[in-house]
Amino acid sequence: MTMNRWFSFSRWLGIVAKEFIQLKRDRLTFAMIVGIPVIQLVLFGFAINSDPKHLPTALVDHDRSEFARSILKALENTDYFRFVGEAATEADADRMLARGDAQFVVTIPAGFARQIVRGERPAVLVDTDATDPLATANAISTLTTLAQTALAHELTGPLAPLAAKPGAFEFVVHARYNPEAISQYNVVPGLIGVILTMTMVLITGLAITRERERGTMENLLSTPATALEVMTGKIVPYVVIGLVQVTLVLLLAKLIFAVPMHGSIVALYAAVLLFIAANLTLGLTFSTVAANQLQSMQMTFFFFLPSILLSGFMFPFRGMPGWAQAIGEVLPLTHFLRIVRGLLLKGNGLAETMPEVWPIVAFMAVVALIGLSAFRSTLD
Repeated sequence: MTMNRWFSFSRWLGIVAKEFIQLKRDRLTFAMIVGIPVIQLVLFGFAINSDPKHLPTALVDHDRSEFARSILKALENTDYFRFVGEAATEADADRMLARGDAQFVVTIPAGFARQIVRGERPAVLVDTDATDPLATANAISTLTTLAQTALAHELTGPLAPLAAKPGAFEFVVHARYNPEAISQYNVVPGLIGVILTMTMVLITGLAITRERERGTMENLLSTPATALEVMTGKIVPYVVIGLVQVTLVLLLAKLIFAVPMHGSIVALYAAVLLFIAANLTLGLTFSTVAANQLQSMQMTFFFFLPSILLSGFMFPFRGMPGWAQAIGEVLPLTHFLRIVRGLLLKGNGLAETMPEVWPIVAFMAVVALIGLSAFRSTLD
C-alpha cells in the first residue's frame, strides 16, 4: 500500500503511453528524431571530403610543345587537376582566380621546350587560390614527384640524362591571397556568415510564435497593419543587431588575427545587409509556419546543419560530390562566404561579387513569398 502511494507501476505506464502519444502527434519532433541521424550519416559519410579532387584549373600555354602537352596530361592523371579553360593572358587568368572559376592556373612560358633540351631546367608556374589552404594542400604536394616523372616518355635516348634528379623542369607554386596558408584567414571571415545564420534565423524564428503563444498576436491582427508591414517591422531591429555583430567580428578579426581587408568595406556591409535580410526573412517564415517555439527552433536546426556543412565553411566545397554541391548552391551561406572571403582576402570588385549576389536575392524572394502566404493564412 505504501509502495503504491509512492510509485504506481500502472500510473507510470500511463505517463509513458501519454508521452508516446504526444510524440506521435508532434510530427516535426518525430521527424527530427529520425531525420537528424539520417542527415548526419549522409552528409558525413558521403558529402564530406577533406581531400578534394578534380579541382578546376586554367591554362596559360605560351609554348604549345609536346613537352607542354605531356605535363598537362600528367597533371590531369593525378585526378587533382581538371582543366576547364585556357586564358589568353595572365590578366584573364587572374580574373578567373578572383571569381573562383579556377582553383589553379598553370602557366607554361614561351621557349619552354627549347630550355628543356638545353638542360636549363625551366619553371612551370602554378598560381593557386589559397584562401582555403585545406582545399589545395594535397594537390600541391603531388607536384614535386610529378616534376620528376611527367616527361619520362619524352626524355629518352640523347635526352635521357635530363631525366635525372631533380628533373628536367620544376613547378613553382605561387599561393595567392593567403601565401602563408594561415587557416584563420579563411575561418574568421567565414564566421561572419555562420554567426549571422545562427542568430538571425533563430531569433526571428521565435518572434511570431512567441507572440502567438502569449496571445499578443491577436492585438497585431486587430490593427490595420498588413502582412508585409508586420514582417518588415519585425525585421528592422534585428538588422541593427546583425550589423553590430558583424562590426564586432571584423574588429576582432583585425586586432587579434590580423585578417587582411583588401576590398571595399562599403561593399562588404552592403552584402551583409542583403545576407541579414535573407536570414531574417527565413526566420520569420519559420515562425509563421511553426505551431510553437519548439517547432521553430527545430526548423532552424534543420536549416543550420546543412548550411554549416555544405557551404564550404568547415570542409572544401569542391571536395563534395555533385549532388551535395547542388544543395550547397541553394544555401545563401555558400554565396555569402564567397563574397566575404573575396572582398577581404582577394580585394574583389563589383564584377567578381555580383554573380554571388543574385542567388541570395532569389532565395530571399522565394522564402518571402512562402512566408507571406503562410502569414495570410493565419490572418484568415
